[in-house]
Amino acid sequence: MKKTIHFREVTNNGTGYWGLIGILGLIVAIGLGAAYYMEHHGHYVTGMNNQIVWGTPHVFAVFLIVAASGALNVASIGSVFGKAPYKPLAPLSGLLAIALLVGGLAILVLDLGRPDRLIVAMTYYNFKSIFAWNIILYNGFIAIVAVYLWMLMDPSKKQYSSTVGLFAFLWRLILTTGTGSIFGFIVARQAYDAAIMAPLFVVMSFSFGLAIYLLVLMAAMRWTERPLGDALVRRLKNLLGVFVAGVLYFVLAYHLTNLYATEHHAYEHFLLLGGGIYTQLFWIGQILIGSLVPLAMLYHPSLGKSRAAIGWACVLIILGGLAQMYTIIIGGQAYPLVLFPGMEVSSSFYDGVVAEYSPALPEFLLGIGGFGIALIAVALAVKVLPFMPQKLDDASADPHHAGSTADAAAGKAA
Repeated sequence: MKKTIHFREVTNNGTGYWGLIGILGLIVAIGLGAAYYMEHHGHYVTGMNNQIVWGTPHVFAVFLIVAASGALNVASIGSVFGKAPYKPLAPLSGLLAIALLVGGLAILVLDLGRPDRLIVAMTYYNFKSIFAWNIILYNGFIAIVAVYLWMLMDPSKKQYSSTVGLFAFLWRLILTTGTGSIFGFIVARQAYDAAIMAPLFVVMSFSFGLAIYLLVLMAAMRWTERPLGDALVRRLKNLLGVFVAGVLYFVLAYHLTNLYATEHHAYEHFLLLGGGIYTQLFWIGQILIGSLVPLAMLYHPSLGKSRAAIGWACVLIILGGLAQMYTIIIGGQAYPLVLFPGMEVSSSFYDGVVAEYSPALPEFLLGIGGFGIALIAVALAVKVLPFMPQKLDDASADPHHAGSTADAAAGKAA
Protein backbone atom coordinates (compact mmCIF):
# COMPACT_ATOMS: atom_id res chain seq x y z
CA MET A 1 0.00 0.00 0.00
CA LYS A 2 1.40 3.40 -0.98
CA LYS A 3 1.64 6.03 1.69
CA THR A 4 0.66 9.61 0.84
CA ILE A 5 2.50 12.40 2.60
CA HIS A 6 0.51 15.62 2.78
CA PHE A 7 2.04 19.06 2.61
CA ARG A 8 1.13 22.10 4.66
CA GLU A 9 2.69 25.43 5.43
CA VAL A 10 4.39 26.27 8.72
CA THR A 11 1.78 27.45 11.21
CA ASN A 12 4.06 28.13 14.18
CA ASN A 13 3.66 31.78 15.18
CA GLY A 14 5.94 31.58 18.23
CA THR A 15 8.68 33.99 19.10
CA GLY A 16 11.28 31.51 17.86
CA TYR A 17 10.17 31.84 14.24
CA TRP A 18 9.96 35.62 14.26
CA GLY A 19 13.23 35.77 16.16
CA LEU A 20 14.84 33.81 13.34
CA ILE A 21 13.31 36.19 10.78
CA GLY A 22 14.67 39.13 12.78
CA ILE A 23 18.20 37.70 12.88
CA LEU A 24 18.18 36.92 9.15
CA GLY A 25 16.73 40.36 8.41
CA LEU A 26 19.57 41.96 10.38
CA ILE A 27 22.13 39.93 8.40
CA VAL A 28 20.53 41.09 5.13
CA ALA A 29 20.49 44.72 6.33
CA ILE A 30 24.18 44.53 7.26
CA GLY A 31 24.98 43.08 3.84
CA LEU A 32 23.05 45.84 2.09
CA GLY A 33 24.80 48.42 4.25
CA ALA A 34 28.19 46.99 3.22
CA ALA A 35 27.17 47.14 -0.44
CA TYR A 36 26.12 50.78 -0.05
CA TYR A 37 29.40 51.60 1.71
CA MET A 38 31.43 50.10 -1.14
CA GLU A 39 29.29 51.76 -3.80
CA HIS A 40 29.38 55.16 -2.10
CA HIS A 41 33.12 55.27 -1.34
CA GLY A 42 34.35 53.19 -4.27
CA HIS A 43 36.01 49.81 -4.38
CA TYR A 44 39.25 51.22 -3.04
CA VAL A 45 37.81 50.51 0.44
CA THR A 46 37.97 46.80 -0.38
CA GLY A 47 41.02 44.60 -0.81
CA MET A 48 40.42 44.27 -4.54
CA ASN A 49 42.86 45.86 -6.99
CA ASN A 50 43.95 45.70 -10.62
CA GLN A 51 45.38 42.22 -10.07
CA ILE A 52 42.59 40.74 -7.91
CA VAL A 53 39.39 41.92 -9.60
CA TRP A 54 37.24 39.06 -8.24
CA GLY A 55 37.34 39.35 -4.48
CA THR A 56 35.72 37.73 -1.46
CA PRO A 57 32.16 38.66 -2.54
CA HIS A 58 32.71 36.55 -5.66
CA VAL A 59 33.80 33.63 -3.46
CA PHE A 60 30.46 33.74 -1.64
CA ALA A 61 28.51 34.40 -4.84
CA VAL A 62 29.96 31.54 -6.86
CA PHE A 63 29.62 29.21 -3.87
CA LEU A 64 25.91 30.00 -3.56
CA ILE A 65 25.33 29.68 -7.30
CA VAL A 66 27.05 26.30 -7.40
CA ALA A 67 25.22 25.15 -4.25
CA ALA A 68 21.88 26.18 -5.79
CA SER A 69 22.32 23.62 -8.54
CA GLY A 70 23.22 20.93 -6.02
CA ALA A 71 20.28 21.74 -3.75
CA LEU A 72 17.96 20.71 -6.59
CA ASN A 73 19.63 17.32 -6.70
CA VAL A 74 17.34 15.98 -3.96
CA ALA A 75 14.26 16.77 -6.03
CA SER A 76 15.87 15.24 -9.12
CA ILE A 77 16.47 11.95 -7.32
CA GLY A 78 12.77 11.70 -6.59
CA SER A 79 11.28 13.00 -9.85
CA VAL A 80 13.84 11.91 -12.44
CA PHE A 81 15.11 8.67 -10.93
CA GLY A 82 11.83 7.66 -9.28
CA LYS A 83 13.14 7.18 -5.73
CA ALA A 84 9.98 7.37 -3.61
CA PRO A 85 11.59 8.37 -0.27
CA TYR A 86 12.93 11.58 -1.87
CA LYS A 87 9.66 12.75 -3.46
CA PRO A 88 8.31 14.49 -0.34
CA LEU A 89 11.57 16.46 -0.19
CA ALA A 90 11.21 17.91 -3.69
CA PRO A 91 9.31 21.16 -2.96
CA LEU A 92 11.79 22.29 -0.29
CA SER A 93 14.63 21.27 -2.61
CA GLY A 94 13.32 23.46 -5.44
CA LEU A 95 12.65 26.38 -3.10
CA LEU A 96 16.15 26.22 -1.64
CA ALA A 97 17.69 26.03 -5.13
CA ILE A 98 15.97 29.24 -6.24
CA ALA A 99 16.75 31.01 -2.96
CA LEU A 100 20.47 30.13 -3.07
CA LEU A 101 20.76 31.27 -6.68
CA VAL A 102 19.02 34.56 -5.92
CA GLY A 103 21.32 35.09 -2.93
CA GLY A 104 24.41 34.47 -5.05
CA LEU A 105 23.25 36.71 -7.91
CA ALA A 106 22.36 39.46 -5.42
CA ILE A 107 25.97 39.51 -4.25
CA LEU A 108 27.23 39.82 -7.81
CA VAL A 109 24.83 42.65 -8.64
CA LEU A 110 25.63 44.57 -5.44
CA ASP A 111 29.37 44.15 -6.03
CA LEU A 112 29.31 45.61 -9.52
CA GLY A 113 30.08 49.12 -8.27
CA ARG A 114 27.74 50.34 -11.00
CA PRO A 115 24.60 48.17 -10.62
CA ASP A 116 22.95 50.07 -13.47
CA ARG A 117 25.48 48.46 -15.82
CA LEU A 118 23.55 45.23 -15.33
CA ILE A 119 21.08 46.59 -17.90
CA VAL A 120 23.83 46.37 -20.52
CA ALA A 121 24.45 42.71 -19.69
CA MET A 122 20.72 42.01 -19.95
CA THR A 123 20.19 43.73 -23.30
CA TYR A 124 23.40 43.17 -25.25
CA TYR A 125 24.71 39.63 -25.66
CA ASN A 126 28.07 38.48 -26.92
CA PHE A 127 27.44 34.80 -27.52
CA LYS A 128 31.16 34.14 -27.71
CA SER A 129 31.33 35.05 -24.00
CA ILE A 130 30.58 32.41 -21.38
CA PHE A 131 29.35 35.23 -19.13
CA ALA A 132 26.55 36.05 -21.57
CA TRP A 133 25.54 32.39 -21.68
CA ASN A 134 25.48 32.22 -17.90
CA ILE A 135 23.01 35.11 -17.63
CA ILE A 136 20.62 33.09 -19.80
CA LEU A 137 21.29 29.94 -17.78
CA TYR A 138 20.65 31.64 -14.43
CA ASN A 139 17.38 33.25 -15.50
CA GLY A 140 16.27 30.04 -17.18
CA PHE A 141 17.05 28.03 -14.05
CA ILE A 142 14.79 30.20 -11.88
CA ALA A 143 11.95 30.03 -14.41
CA ILE A 144 12.21 26.26 -14.95
CA VAL A 145 12.41 25.43 -11.25
CA ALA A 146 9.43 27.72 -10.57
CA VAL A 147 7.39 25.80 -13.15
CA TYR A 148 8.65 22.54 -11.65
CA LEU A 149 7.40 23.61 -8.21
CA TRP A 150 4.03 24.48 -9.76
CA MET A 151 3.80 21.01 -11.25
CA LEU A 152 4.72 19.42 -7.92
CA MET A 153 2.30 21.37 -5.77
CA ASP A 154 -0.74 21.53 -8.05
CA PRO A 155 -2.57 18.17 -7.94
CA SER A 156 -4.03 18.73 -11.40
CA LYS A 157 -0.51 19.14 -12.88
CA LYS A 158 1.19 16.37 -10.91
CA GLN A 159 1.54 14.10 -13.94
CA TYR A 160 3.85 16.62 -15.62
CA SER A 161 6.26 16.92 -12.69
CA SER A 162 8.58 14.12 -13.87
CA THR A 163 8.94 15.63 -17.36
CA VAL A 164 9.59 19.14 -16.07
CA GLY A 165 11.85 17.68 -13.38
CA LEU A 166 13.97 15.97 -16.04
CA PHE A 167 14.26 19.25 -17.94
CA ALA A 168 15.28 21.04 -14.72
CA PHE A 169 17.85 18.31 -14.02
CA LEU A 170 19.47 18.72 -17.44
CA TRP A 171 19.34 22.52 -17.21
CA ARG A 172 21.10 22.60 -13.86
CA LEU A 173 23.87 20.36 -15.18
CA ILE A 174 24.35 22.78 -18.06
CA LEU A 175 24.24 25.74 -15.65
CA THR A 176 26.97 24.36 -13.39
CA THR A 177 29.02 23.34 -16.41
CA GLY A 178 28.75 26.94 -17.60
CA THR A 179 29.86 28.27 -14.21
CA GLY A 180 32.88 25.97 -14.18
CA SER A 181 33.63 26.88 -17.78
CA ILE A 182 34.02 30.53 -16.77
CA PHE A 183 37.30 29.44 -15.23
CA GLY A 184 38.12 26.61 -17.62
CA PHE A 185 37.96 28.96 -20.62
CA ILE A 186 40.41 31.53 -19.18
CA VAL A 187 43.45 30.15 -20.95
CA ALA A 188 45.75 32.96 -19.80
CA ARG A 189 45.62 31.81 -16.15
CA GLN A 190 47.67 28.77 -15.18
CA ALA A 191 45.18 27.90 -12.45
CA TYR A 192 42.12 27.96 -14.69
CA ASP A 193 43.07 26.60 -18.11
CA ALA A 194 41.64 23.08 -17.64
CA ALA A 195 38.66 21.24 -19.12
CA ILE A 196 38.20 19.37 -15.82
CA MET A 197 36.92 22.60 -14.23
CA ALA A 198 33.42 21.96 -15.61
CA PRO A 199 32.89 18.46 -14.10
CA LEU A 200 34.68 19.57 -10.92
CA PHE A 201 32.10 22.31 -10.42
CA VAL A 202 29.26 19.86 -11.12
CA VAL A 203 30.46 17.50 -8.38
CA MET A 204 31.12 20.43 -6.02
CA SER A 205 27.52 21.51 -6.54
CA PHE A 206 26.29 18.09 -5.43
CA SER A 207 28.35 18.28 -2.25
CA PHE A 208 27.72 21.91 -1.25
CA GLY A 209 24.04 21.89 -2.16
CA LEU A 210 23.25 18.68 -0.28
CA ALA A 211 25.15 19.87 2.81
CA ILE A 212 23.07 23.06 2.94
CA TYR A 213 19.85 21.17 2.19
CA LEU A 214 20.47 18.63 4.95
CA LEU A 215 21.11 21.40 7.48
CA VAL A 216 17.96 23.28 6.46
CA LEU A 217 15.85 20.09 6.49
CA MET A 218 16.99 18.96 9.94
CA ALA A 219 16.58 22.43 11.43
CA ALA A 220 13.16 23.05 9.85
CA MET A 221 11.73 19.68 10.87
CA ARG A 222 12.98 20.12 14.42
CA TRP A 223 11.73 23.69 14.83
CA THR A 224 8.29 22.79 13.47
CA GLU A 225 8.17 19.62 15.60
CA ARG A 226 7.68 17.32 12.62
CA PRO A 227 9.09 13.79 12.65
CA LEU A 228 12.24 13.11 10.64
CA GLY A 229 13.22 9.45 10.67
CA ASP A 230 16.72 8.04 10.85
CA ALA A 231 16.26 6.10 7.61
CA LEU A 232 16.01 9.24 5.47
CA VAL A 233 18.79 11.06 7.33
CA ARG A 234 21.02 8.00 6.85
CA ARG A 235 20.31 7.97 3.10
CA LEU A 236 21.12 11.66 2.74
CA LYS A 237 24.29 11.62 4.84
CA ASN A 238 25.64 8.56 2.99
CA LEU A 239 24.92 10.28 -0.32
CA LEU A 240 26.66 13.39 0.96
CA GLY A 241 29.73 11.33 1.80
CA VAL A 242 29.82 9.97 -1.76
CA PHE A 243 29.70 13.51 -3.15
CA VAL A 244 32.49 14.73 -0.85
CA ALA A 245 34.64 11.80 -1.95
CA GLY A 246 33.81 12.66 -5.56
CA VAL A 247 35.07 16.21 -5.09
CA LEU A 248 38.29 14.84 -3.61
CA TYR A 249 38.73 12.59 -6.62
CA PHE A 250 38.34 15.41 -9.14
CA VAL A 251 40.68 17.68 -7.14
CA LEU A 252 43.26 14.89 -7.15
CA ALA A 253 42.84 14.35 -10.89
CA TYR A 254 43.16 18.10 -11.53
CA HIS A 255 46.43 18.45 -9.63
CA LEU A 256 47.94 15.21 -10.94
CA THR A 257 47.21 16.39 -14.49
CA ASN A 258 48.85 19.74 -13.76
CA LEU A 259 51.89 18.04 -12.22
CA TYR A 260 52.27 15.96 -15.36
CA ALA A 261 52.40 19.09 -17.56
CA THR A 262 55.65 21.04 -17.13
CA GLU A 263 53.98 24.40 -17.83
CA HIS A 264 51.89 24.05 -14.66
CA HIS A 265 54.69 23.00 -12.29
CA ALA A 266 55.33 26.51 -11.01
CA TYR A 267 51.65 27.08 -10.18
CA GLU A 268 51.36 23.70 -8.46
CA HIS A 269 54.40 24.52 -6.32
CA PHE A 270 52.81 27.87 -5.48
CA LEU A 271 49.47 26.40 -4.41
CA LEU A 272 50.59 23.15 -2.78
CA LEU A 273 53.81 24.29 -1.07
CA GLY A 274 54.76 27.96 -1.21
CA GLY A 275 51.56 29.96 -1.55
CA GLY A 276 51.22 31.13 2.05
CA ILE A 277 47.56 31.66 2.93
CA TYR A 278 46.42 29.89 -0.25
CA THR A 279 48.43 26.78 0.61
CA GLN A 280 47.05 26.81 4.14
CA LEU A 281 43.49 27.19 2.91
CA PHE A 282 44.00 24.35 0.46
CA TRP A 283 45.44 21.79 2.88
CA ILE A 284 43.77 22.82 6.13
CA GLY A 285 40.53 24.39 4.90
CA GLN A 286 39.66 22.46 1.76
CA ILE A 287 41.26 19.04 2.24
CA LEU A 288 41.27 18.55 6.02
CA ILE A 289 38.30 20.55 7.36
CA GLY A 290 36.15 20.39 4.23
CA SER A 291 36.77 16.80 3.13
CA LEU A 292 38.65 14.33 5.36
CA VAL A 293 37.12 15.27 8.71
CA PRO A 294 33.51 15.32 7.41
CA LEU A 295 34.05 11.98 5.66
CA ALA A 296 35.32 10.47 8.90
CA MET A 297 32.35 11.88 10.80
CA LEU A 298 29.73 10.78 8.26
CA TYR A 299 30.97 7.18 8.06
CA HIS A 300 32.04 6.73 11.69
CA PRO A 301 30.08 3.86 13.32
CA SER A 302 28.78 6.06 16.17
CA LEU A 303 29.21 9.67 14.95
CA GLY A 304 27.46 8.78 11.70
CA LYS A 305 24.30 8.07 13.70
CA SER A 306 24.34 11.36 15.61
CA ARG A 307 22.21 14.19 14.18
CA ALA A 308 24.51 16.74 15.83
CA ALA A 309 27.62 15.16 14.28
CA ILE A 310 25.97 15.04 10.85
CA GLY A 311 25.03 18.70 11.20
CA TRP A 312 28.58 19.67 12.13
CA ALA A 313 29.90 17.64 9.20
CA CYS A 314 27.63 19.68 6.90
CA VAL A 315 28.95 22.91 8.43
CA LEU A 316 32.55 21.77 7.86
CA ILE A 317 31.75 20.88 4.24
CA ILE A 318 30.33 24.37 3.70
CA LEU A 319 33.39 26.02 5.28
CA GLY A 320 35.68 23.78 3.23
CA GLY A 321 33.73 24.69 0.10
CA LEU A 322 34.25 28.40 0.76
CA ALA A 323 37.97 27.73 1.28
CA GLN A 324 38.04 25.82 -2.00
CA MET A 325 36.35 28.69 -3.82
CA TYR A 326 38.83 31.12 -2.26
CA THR A 327 41.84 29.15 -3.49
CA ILE A 328 40.32 28.75 -6.96
CA ILE A 329 39.07 32.30 -7.50
CA ILE A 330 41.52 34.46 -5.56
CA GLY A 331 44.52 32.12 -5.51
CA GLY A 332 44.19 31.68 -9.26
CA GLN A 333 44.30 35.44 -9.78
CA ALA A 334 47.12 36.01 -7.30
CA TYR A 335 49.51 33.79 -9.23
CA PRO A 336 51.18 35.98 -11.89
CA LEU A 337 50.36 35.67 -15.56
CA VAL A 338 52.92 33.80 -17.65
CA LEU A 339 53.52 36.41 -20.34
CA PHE A 340 56.72 34.93 -21.78
CA PRO A 341 57.07 31.20 -21.03
CA GLY A 342 60.55 30.18 -19.89
CA MET A 343 61.61 33.75 -19.09
CA GLU A 344 61.61 35.91 -15.97
CA VAL A 345 59.47 39.02 -16.29
CA SER A 346 59.53 42.10 -14.06
CA SER A 347 58.16 45.61 -14.53
CA SER A 348 56.52 48.48 -12.65
CA PHE A 349 53.13 46.83 -13.38
CA TYR A 350 53.84 43.91 -10.97
CA ASP A 351 54.49 41.46 -13.81
CA GLY A 352 55.87 38.21 -12.47
CA VAL A 353 54.92 39.12 -8.89
CA VAL A 354 52.36 37.28 -6.76
CA ALA A 355 49.49 39.74 -6.22
CA GLU A 356 48.71 40.90 -2.71
CA TYR A 357 45.15 40.77 -1.45
CA SER A 358 43.68 41.33 2.01
CA PRO A 359 39.89 41.12 2.06
CA ALA A 360 38.16 44.01 3.81
CA LEU A 361 35.28 43.66 6.27
CA PRO A 362 32.63 45.03 3.86
CA GLU A 363 33.45 42.19 1.45
CA PHE A 364 32.74 39.55 4.08
CA LEU A 365 29.59 41.32 5.22
CA LEU A 366 28.24 41.48 1.68
CA GLY A 367 28.96 37.78 1.17
CA ILE A 368 27.25 36.79 4.42
CA GLY A 369 24.36 39.06 3.43
CA GLY A 370 23.87 36.85 0.36
CA PHE A 371 23.45 33.85 2.66
CA GLY A 372 20.95 35.89 4.66
CA ILE A 373 18.92 36.72 1.55
CA ALA A 374 18.71 33.04 0.61
CA LEU A 375 17.75 31.83 4.09
CA ILE A 376 15.19 34.54 4.82
CA ALA A 377 13.53 33.79 1.48
CA VAL A 378 13.21 30.13 2.49
CA ALA A 379 11.95 30.98 5.99
CA LEU A 380 9.25 33.30 4.65
CA ALA A 381 8.22 30.96 1.83
CA VAL A 382 7.66 27.93 4.09
CA LYS A 383 5.52 30.16 6.31
CA VAL A 384 2.93 30.89 3.61
CA LEU A 385 3.19 27.97 1.17
CA PRO A 386 3.30 24.19 1.74
CA PHE A 387 6.91 23.49 0.83
CA MET A 388 7.56 21.24 3.82
CA PRO A 389 6.17 17.73 4.34
CA GLN A 390 4.05 17.05 7.39
CA LYS A 391 6.12 14.06 8.46
CA LEU A 392 9.19 12.13 7.36
CA ASP A 393 9.26 9.38 9.95
CA ASP A 394 10.74 5.97 9.12
CA ALA A 395 7.33 4.45 8.39
CA SER A 396 6.62 7.15 5.78
CA ALA A 397 10.07 7.53 4.24
CA ASP A 398 11.27 3.91 4.25
CA PRO A 399 8.90 1.51 2.45
CA HIS A 400 10.66 -1.47 4.06
CA HIS A 401 10.45 -0.10 7.59
CA ALA A 402 6.98 -1.37 8.39
CA GLY A 403 7.76 -4.82 7.04
CA SER A 404 11.05 -5.09 8.91
CA THR A 405 9.38 -3.95 12.14
CA ALA A 406 6.64 -6.55 11.77
CA ASP A 407 9.22 -9.28 11.06
CA ALA A 408 11.23 -8.27 14.11
CA ALA A 409 8.11 -8.34 16.30
CA ALA A 410 7.15 -11.77 14.94
CA GLY A 411 10.67 -13.05 15.63
CA LYS A 412 10.51 -11.84 19.23
CA ALA A 413 7.09 -13.48 19.68
CA ALA A 414 8.41 -16.77 18.33
